[in-house]
Amino acid sequence: MVLPGGLLTRKEEPVPLKSICVILSIREFVAGVSATLNYENEEDVPLETFFVFPMDDDSAVYSFEAVVDGKKIKAELQEKRKAHSIYESAISNRRQAFLLEEDKYSRDVFCCNVGNLNPGSKVALTLKSVQELPLEADGALRYVLPAVLNPRYRGSGSFEDSCLDMKPPVVPLEDLPYTFSMLATISSQHGIERIQSNCPFSPTEYLGEDKTSAQVSLADGHKFDRDVELLIYYSEVHTPTVAVEMGQPKDNPDGFMKDPSAMVCFYPNIPEAQSPVICGEFVFLMDRSGSMQCPISKQDKSQLRIEAAKETLLLLLKSLPIGCYFNVYGFGSSYEAFFPNSVQYTQQTMEEALRRVKLMQADLGGTEILTPLQIIYREPSIAGHPLQLFVFTDGEVTDTFNIINEVKRNRLRHRCFSFGIGEGASTSLIKGIARVAGGTSEFITGKDRMQSKALRALKRALQPAVEDISVSWDLPRGLSAKMLSPEQTVLYKGQRLIVYALLSGTMPPAEATGEVKLKYTLQGKSLENRVTFSLQPKPDDNFTIHRLAAKSFLRAKDMGFRDTPAKDKKDVLKISIDCGVISSQTAFIAVNKNVNKPVQGPLTCRDVPRPILLGAASMMPQYHGCALPNAKSSYFSPASQSTRTSHYVGMPDQQDGCKPCKPMVSKDLCALVFGDNHLVQLISLQNADGSWYLDENLAGILGKSLEDLLAAVPVKDANSSSWATVLAVVWLHSNAKQMKGEWELLEKKARTWIHIHAASIMQELVKAAIVFTKSSVDPSIFAL
Repeated sequence: MVLPGGLLTRKEEPVPLKSICVILSIREFVAGVSATLNYENEEDVPLETFFVFPMDDDSAVYSFEAVVDGKKIKAELQEKRKAHSIYESAISNRRQAFLLEEDKYSRDVFCCNVGNLNPGSKVALTLKSVQELPLEADGALRYVLPAVLNPRYRGSGSFEDSCLDMKPPVVPLEDLPYTFSMLATISSQHGIERIQSNCPFSPTEYLGEDKTSAQVSLADGHKFDRDVELLIYYSEVHTPTVAVEMGQPKDNPDGFMKDPSAMVCFYPNIPEAQSPVICGEFVFLMDRSGSMQCPISKQDKSQLRIEAAKETLLLLLKSLPIGCYFNVYGFGSSYEAFFPNSVQYTQQTMEEALRRVKLMQADLGGTEILTPLQIIYREPSIAGHPLQLFVFTDGEVTDTFNIINEVKRNRLRHRCFSFGIGEGASTSLIKGIARVAGGTSEFITGKDRMQSKALRALKRALQPAVEDISVSWDLPRGLSAKMLSPEQTVLYKGQRLIVYALLSGTMPPAEATGEVKLKYTLQGKSLENRVTFSLQPKPDDNFTIHRLAAKSFLRAKDMGFRDTPAKDKKDVLKISIDCGVISSQTAFIAVNKNVNKPVQGPLTCRDVPRPILLGAASMMPQYHGCALPNAKSSYFSPASQSTRTSHYVGMPDQQDGCKPCKPMVSKDLCALVFGDNHLVQLISLQNADGSWYLDENLAGILGKSLEDLLAAVPVKDANSSSWATVLAVVWLHSNAKQMKGEWELLEKKARTWIHIHAASIMQELVKAAIVFTKSSVDPSIFAL
């Protein structure tokens, strides 16, 4: 079953939501968001209306208020059941009431209820939130305003009282009856280099000569066909910082807001390090539900999700180290595995996996990820090979908390790296499973390449483990720090680390300073980062740092309305209400007490429609998102697990002398599977150990004949694979330098192979290859 479904809104039926206006304020790496929903009842009967919309999982929603016909009503944050009871009582007594809550099963879906809206009345509902902004690999801060709420696939479990059960109607984009606008102000003491967006925006307007403040606005006509993304580039973004914010002791003498709070931003200077032995079990869990047949985005020439997944798998499989273990699972309504169990990475198993990649289709129905996760976790651990799980999905899942909890239960035996594909991927699911299992999360939208982001995660998974991580504080006598962030267990090179603490005790004079230290061990060597900071707290009417600290705590402890442990539920409820940040256990409720007489007349329900995206109107019960391919793959199915067999292709021995080797990949396989992309074709021909064969396929990619390649060998009786591998590496550096992030690992494998098998003649081979290909690459690229 797919949620939400619904019929098209009848044109004669007015929609009370008229516009959505977003005011965005980004200061350094924190975003403050104020979103106003403007309603008007144009009918002659009172209305109750519901609006289901997405929010980023990291958003700390701390304020909700209504302005009804010019009069402001401030909502209170209450325990969720109590808030529902107040709302239902108000509605039954014909009072105006407003309810805002996050879905019970996903932290990134919210519902706004407007009850008893009088004929002719206007109401503006404003919700406010703050969030940290993630840092991209190129140094950009990324802000995303979710505008797309894709249908969420519901499995066989029962999910009562989900916001998505309200089944709002859907309409084509051009018929959406409400408008959307956004104004963004960005400020940074480091200076703003540029601002980019995936949507049409006004030109950047700098508000001062020093370029420390700028403003942009979304062009008119945005129709919710994509999430709104901003990339902000500062002149300097890798400077460690500590910000201290005043507390609120008078209004909160015993609560979370009483003491000053501190936000520490580290950029650990983790040195490059090589593991003496690269090992691991790498399991790739790939979404093959029907919606994976859709494009990654609505932009022209956007790659289909399933095709990007196939190309990504090729790169990942080619980049794995010899001797590790691996497996690939596809999932939809059912799941299928390449091998009965994880197998050792060899030439034969890699070739078998690539043949199965060729057959992959988005043909497995809905999105049920829980069962394959459980199957993966039931497999016995492989001694000396820790599990590294890579999850690729468009994230259209209803019960995200259940999946996050399953990953969390197995966090001690693996790391999880997650990838959200396409607009509307669940930020709660993608961020949540990576966060609880010590991995990283990525989102692939617009013109992003899944391949480069997946390879970046694989590089992190291959890093030597950083151990013994701790944060300590050096503060004046009488002052102590209580950590609020979860204990850090994993660090990656180039990653930003943010921690929060409450400072309790006697605050020293204004000139006093403190120091916070991040310590860790890498390959037996102790390392540390230090940041010195002023202990003078600064006021902030929005208490941004306190609320971000509370959100950090809630992310770690709040595991959903049903599944938060009893020992944590009390703390979640207390901190949520103390700091005003919504959680799965709380909801905002407001009742209009300014109206002296009850609302007159029968109450009529009006759901606010969502736009149709990616072919959602043609969804079938078992499939979602797009029209389905007819082709079926020959993967193993769960029903046949007990009778699974694997067939491997024999690997020909390498031959001495300059003779062409017999290719394991048939002559046209790389072109048949991966089209006319020469880079992908070249990569598909690489052997598991990093080498290439000298054959017609390689010659075709190089634009030469096989005879020319043979005649150009500079060393008599040279191993043909040595010459072929040097040529391939030169080609990569000459023709695909801008995509180095995608082939860096497999190219390193090739260089290592050359040093082992052709060290004595490497210089001659390299020099001859550069001349033969008329390349200008530096021979030093072959150094290890």
